[in-house]
Amino acid sequence: MSVMHRFANPTRFLRIVELLFPWVAGVTALLTVVGLYLGLFVAPPDYQQGDTVRIMFVHVPAAWMALFVYAVMAVCSAMSLIWRHPVADLTAKSCAPIGACFTFIALATGSLWGEPMWGTWWVWDARLTSMLILFFLYLGYMAIWEAYDDPTRAARAAAILALVGSVNLPIIKFSVDWWNTLHQPASVATMSGPKIHSSILIPLLVMALAFKGYFLTVLMMRVRSEIIGMKVRRLRLAVARD
Repeated sequence: MSVMHRFANPTRFLRIVELLFPWVAGVTALLTVVGLYLGLFVAPPDYQQGDTVRIMFVHVPAAWMALFVYAVMAVCSAMSLIWRHPVADLTAKSCAPIGACFTFIALATGSLWGEPMWGTWWVWDARLTSMLILFFLYLGYMAIWEAYDDPTRAARAAAILALVGSVNLPIIKFSVDWWNTLHQPASVATMSGPKIHSSILIPLLVMALAFKGYFLTVLMMRVRSEIIGMKVRRLRLAVARD
């Protein structure tokens, strides 16, 4: 608890961001280059899907990150509602555009992958529909922040939506197990271990780490911008009162 409150200080949080940012950005760039090289030039074509399987190296990490970012947003929203953590509000707000982009990429690449595999760009099955709902939840969350002039009221309303929307996360995760769907079941995180050959699995995991690094890099940039903006607004209010 004391650690969490220590990070609640925006100035201290900015110092930590300044220290970590160049390292995270550098590792992310390295992982991206390595992951793309392994995925595009080293990984073999699939015996059924051919080279279209390479869409996996963008689609799957983007889908993982779409869920992960929303989970982070929901946790930060809970911290905001329970402990009035000032940085948690700004972190959740900063997560939303990044998560929306990941979700859009997952939906778009899924359509590109689905057309040659399923013979259609889109089907209203459980996995695809719940991912589309996730995209709308991100958009709704961002719209709430823009709908209120008072940042405190906006943060509270957006946090409630984030927590309610988190119900959709297990639906997305287990939809392929609960309902009949064209989407394939989990093949990496399973009870019996990964069902993908290492020649595909290793590039996929490297790209997943690259996507996570990208998220952290952009998140730090956005939170830093939000904190600076918050300080500027407070200074303007102080000047206006004087």
